[in-house]
Amino acid sequence: MELTEKTLSSETIYEGRIVRLKVDQIELPNGNPASREVVNHPGGVTVVALTDNNEILFVKQYRYPYGEIVLELPAGKLEKGFTPLENGKRELLEETGAIGYNYISLGASYSSPGFCDETVHMYMCRIERFDEQRLDEDEFLNVEKIPVDRAVEMILNNRIFDGKTQTAVLKAAMLLKSGAI
Repeated sequence: MELTEKTLSSETIYEGRIVRLKVDQIELPNGNPASREVVNHPGGVTVVALTDNNEILFVKQYRYPYGEIVLELPAGKLEKGFTPLENGKRELLEETGAIGYNYISLGASYSSPGFCDETVHMYMCRIERFDEQRLDEDEFLNVEKIPVDRAVEMILNNRIFDGKTQTAVLKAAMLLKSGAI
């Protein structure tokens, strides 16, 4: 069965600092018309940074869309002109003050493919040393260290809700358990 949808027209409804919203008129595989609302996003990166004691660096910050404080991995949006890995190293340093080494790619994931084109690149590393945090003017967060096994339990017990964090932590835990790293 054919699955591809054909774009017939596209109209930008909103263009902001981070996202663009467009409405596309499409043709379904069966030839019928439909519309798609699409959020374009530059993409993101997240890092599982491990201490020598296999603790993961997390950040706690208020997330406005949910109206609550969220526990997640250090992360941020991709800046043009830099690779995902370079962006990940920058975000880790800015948010936690950590400088990592032995970076390993954990792959990428689609945040919400039904309406958004954001791809999040995931990495893990060991922490070499700490420097000063370099938070943005509008960034307020606390850093926490959580042992890998406890972080996995928290995910399985629905205490960590962030999707990129769940995916990256579980991948990193499996690699650690298997002895691959």
